Amino acid sequence: MTDWKRISDSTVQAFIFENEHADERELMLHHKTLFDLPSKLIAEQIAGRRKAKKKLPLWYNTKGVVYPPTLNLEQSSSQATAQFKATFLKTITNQKTITDLTGGFGVDSFFFSKKFDSVTSVEPNPDLLALVQHNYIQLGVTNVNHIQTTAEAFLSAATETGVFYTDPSRRDDRTRKIFKLSACSPDITQLHALLFANAEWLLLKASPLLDIQQGLRELPHVKIVMALAVENEMKELLFLAQRGFNEPPKIMAIDLMATGEIKSEVTFTQAQEATSQSEFSEPQQYLYEPNAALLKAGAFKVIAHKFNLYKLAQHTHLYTSQNRVHDFPGRTFQIEKVNPTDEDLHEWLPDNRAHVAIRNYPLTAAQLMKKLNLSEGGSRFVWGLSTAKRKYVVLCERLS
Repeated sequence: MTDWKRISDSTVQAFIFENEHADERELMLHHKTLFDLPSKLIAEQIAGRRKAKKKLPLWYNTKGVVYPPTLNLEQSSSQATAQFKATFLKTITNQKTITDLTGGFGVDSFFFSKKFDSVTSVEPNPDLLALVQHNYIQLGVTNVNHIQTTAEAFLSAATETGVFYTDPSRRDDRTRKIFKLSACSPDITQLHALLFANAEWLLLKASPLLDIQQGLRELPHVKIVMALAVENEMKELLFLAQRGFNEPPKIMAIDLMATGEIKSEVTFTQAQEATSQSEFSEPQQYLYEPNAALLKAGAFKVIAHKFNLYKLAQHTHLYTSQNRVHDFPGRTFQIEKVNPTDEDLHEWLPDNRAHVAIRNYPLTAAQLMKKLNLSEGGSRFVWGLSTAKRKYVVLCERLS
């Protein structure tokens, strides 16, 4: 797919925009070609634009943009996380240039171009690189230098830059997802000597499923580890390394709004988490569930200390208090009823509807819902949970 002009033609683009909700399979079934192009190509563009609606609203709203194969679009950063990373990197490094070693669909490089004087984007796939160059024209980008080569070949040429950024591919040849840094491509664990010979800073984007300790074992000089979520959904695990840095890293748990602004931010060290003492309590007036970034970062005791909360149990990452904490980074519930067993709640839920969740409980959420004869929905929440003393079913109302 290299004929960008035909795909970005105003007539073709008008059709793609007008048929955003079309079933692409039906489209291919009824048309072999559209506008002298294979109907499959048009259908892929419609599907790509639909996927970009929430993830990449700028691309979605720009006519003339051409979308890549699904895998490239899936692994690309979202607009919210890319905007945040660009601002964060510029602020903390104060560098003028940045090199993106894994250019891909170009989302990160695009937002780097808004904060850095110049960006070098490295991409080995010639078709994908040409597609990104075409899109950058539509998006008005002028300060990105595209280089068609591998990250390994680029680094062997020893080009100095202010910051390196990399988002290694996390799939093997059989498309299975992989998570260890050493199993990704490029393998940064074998390249960090070259990286730090040519730049002071490196930001690495890893799978949100990677264990933080595993990442710290594989990558040296890490100064900050960041668990980055968007609207309480974990999106990226980031490792910021600085040449020569050998102290314990800071851990940051950040939850962004869909628009990219910071909703909550908690910073701590692993030593602070290890030395914090938890106080335990049975459910009081309010129940708190930490957001996804906090849970990924492992801020289990620190968060209780920071917000003066009681933990329910050592392995139950829910918290409680008698008086409401209004700025807790996560979901807050007001407790209506605490049942010491999973007995019938129909007196409290006459429509037999609730959202059911569990923490450290012997049943799954689906099993508890079935046992309570509830259906999903309504405005109430039922938590199956364990405290340090016993198991409970707790009926709650979520607070805004």
